[in-house]
Amino acid sequence: MTAVVLVLLTLCVCFGIRSYAKKLRQGGGCCGEREPAEKKVRVADRNRSHYPYHAVLKIDGMVCANCARRVENAINRMDGYWAEADVAGARANVHCKEKPDLGQLKEAVRAGGYTVLSAECAEDARHAG
Repeated sequence: MTAVVLVLLTLCVCFGIRSYAKKLRQGGGCCGEREPAEKKVRVADRNRSHYPYHAVLKIDGMVCANCARRVENAINRMDGYWAEADVAGARANVHCKEKPDLGQLKEAVRAGGYTVLSAECAEDARHAG
């Protein structure tokens, strides 16, 4: 009887360790524990001087690096925009080649599964925080 209990206990411990190791390898974020991280969408033009406008979006629901990447990707897929999301600040800084369309930015973020709490524009990206 004791041997059976020890075998069952050993199996439970082994299963737990295996499960934990798999979680560490594949990521345990909120955005799909079993899915690989979404590939980053890179903007072609990374020269900040080409983006004279700036918008700041306060975003609800970003809790991990995968969330930030999803928000950035949603915006970076749009022509003329370059986003950098900040999980700790719960915001996305968006550099824009033209005056930003806040409605379009909000919709892109919403389509990605997040909520924009507020959005504001600034004329010069070099002076925005």
